[in-house]
Amino acid sequence: MPCLLLEGRTKQSKKKNLNGDKFKMTNLKRPPELMDHLKTSEKKIEDFADILNDLADVTDKKKLLWKEIYENAVRDRSAAGALFTEAYRQMQNGTAEHITLGATLTKYLERMGKSNEQILRLAELISKSESRQAKIDPDDLYAQIKES
Repeated sequence: MPCLLLEGRTKQSKKKNLNGDKFKMTNLKRPPELMDHLKTSEKKIEDFADILNDLADVTDKKKLLWKEIYENAVRDRSAAGALFTEAYRQMQNGTAEHITLGATLTKYLERMGKSNEQILRLAELISKSESRQAKIDPDDLYAQIKES
């Protein structure tokens, strides 16, 4: 199973560094693919925030929640994609790696699928909100005409 590296050691084999301190996430090395995915994710999150800001009839709390859900889904999908790519490369070395990494690759694909489902569900919620916002109420229209 692929692991993130901790100062040359795997996360699975060593939970403490030489000083006896527990490892910190900042000590983990990140593959270049993950960094590229994270940069792309940040742009997507900014674009999504712009979409949310255009919704007038949605409360700020709901916008914040939707943005957080979207951020988590996009980051999960990006991380799983980068890890999938790395594991897939390792699997090309032979049959033993294929047997060992097959289940891991499946889990990464499942994580990406769940993230996609979350994003699609958010799209449905936003679409419903936009259609409610665009809906013309005949009574309101009549009142506006009467006031003019």
